[in-house]
Amino acid sequence: MMMEMIRNEFQYWSRTRWLLGIGLGFVMVLLLAVLLGQYQTQIQTNNYQAAQKHVRQQWENIQEMNPHGAAHYGTYVFKPANLLSSLDEGVNSITGNILRVEGHVQNEIVHSEASQMQAISKFGKLKSALLLQYILPVLLIFLAFSSISNEKQSGRLKLLLLQGASSARIVFAKTFAVWLFGVSLLTISVWGYAAFNWTSLNGEIAKRTLFFFLSYSCYYFVITGLTVFFSARWQNATLALTAMLGIWIVWTIFWPSVLMSAIENWHQLPSRNEMQTAMKEDRSKGIDGHNPSDERKKEFKEQVLKTYQVDSLSQLPVNFDGLLMQADEEYGNTVWDKHFGQLNAVLEQQKRSYQVGGFFNPFVALQNASMGFTGSDNKHHQDFLRQVESYRRVLIKILNDKHAYGGSKTGDWDWTADNAFYKSIPDFEYKTVAIRMVLPHYLLDLVVLFFWTLATIVLLSIGAKRMNEL
Repeated sequence: MMMEMIRNEFQYWSRTRWLLGIGLGFVMVLLLAVLLGQYQTQIQTNNYQAAQKHVRQQWENIQEMNPHGAAHYGTYVFKPANLLSSLDEGVNSITGNILRVEGHVQNEIVHSEASQMQAISKFGKLKSALLLQYILPVLLIFLAFSSISNEKQSGRLKLLLLQGASSARIVFAKTFAVWLFGVSLLTISVWGYAAFNWTSLNGEIAKRTLFFFLSYSCYYFVITGLTVFFSARWQNATLALTAMLGIWIVWTIFWPSVLMSAIENWHQLPSRNEMQTAMKEDRSKGIDGHNPSDERKKEFKEQVLKTYQVDSLSQLPVNFDGLLMQADEEYGNTVWDKHFGQLNAVLEQQKRSYQVGGFFNPFVALQNASMGFTGSDNKHHQDFLRQVESYRRVLIKILNDKHAYGGSKTGDWDWTADNAFYKSIPDFEYKTVAIRMVLPHYLLDLVVLFFWTLATIVLLSIGAKRMNEL
């Protein structure tokens, strides 16, 4: 009987012109958002590949240069466009895309998409996530509300109860019907994305998309179920609709901002100037404050002379300058690991606290899961930065080792390496993080969404009992 009631709902909607118009319009806008997102992703990919090729050609065209000079010459790394950003671009538009790689310093990533926008476009743009997270839930709220209120106003609800239909079946049938409508629109967006990216799909993307779909499906059930619960629970239809819209406004607009502000106060990040000053001090005075750079250089010199069993730098069979540059680089890496390790620890605390907030607001869990499974959240961005830093260390070590062991003597800064050496140095290649590696970080969000789904089912059962009393 429940399936028949769900089928009747869809038949009724198919005869409702305004709903068909809204549904068709939403599908067209949704597909347009996916298409525009895909078009933007393709442009970013083409630009990334062209820029990466150009920079690599510049590097391979180095004829003769001192390896240490090449370390200062450096190169550029470009953040590749995320294929799944057509569904949710997350923080990608504000985090930057270009990172300069050179010796002695770890530069910040620059040239974000948001910084390049025209002023009029900074108010926002058409995004799939905007439609799926904000617009579609509102549509489901009004649709779920009317499904119960219409039955009450027409008197058909009492007739169904007199004919033997249980209130629980009516409530759950209405909920599942509206939920299936929302899932259908979600499915169209996912299949639209798949159609635009058919040649690039693989198992990893399929897994991420599946979790993306599951997260939104749970959230839509919560939104739909709570609306039906209020409609069934209260006789006053205006009060029921107002309550649900109020909850939606708090969840999507006020709560995330208030929660994030509170978390930033609980787990404070150092300012950029504070962090740069602290790193500069550690670099010059030593991490513990008792080993300044001149003393480290002196100790390192004595160690090298002792290792090669000579009395002066001129007697060394290697270039001490190259050894010293690498030693300084490794010490700088230690400083970077210390401060960025502390920074990432605070970011992880903020993320975990924000996830816990999902138990009070499922929209928080949805946003986390959406960005996480599409690979467009801050955690994936930090992974990109770590991969670039690992490449920087390998690159600079190769250059310093060439300077030290390539045949030059200490103080011979005019010595150069040939073009074949620079061509032999590998280019940066970003490795996408496998879903199995990041899934543990988003399990809490999935647990929160499942928790709200079960809680909604319980509330629907309570609402069904209350409806019998009305």
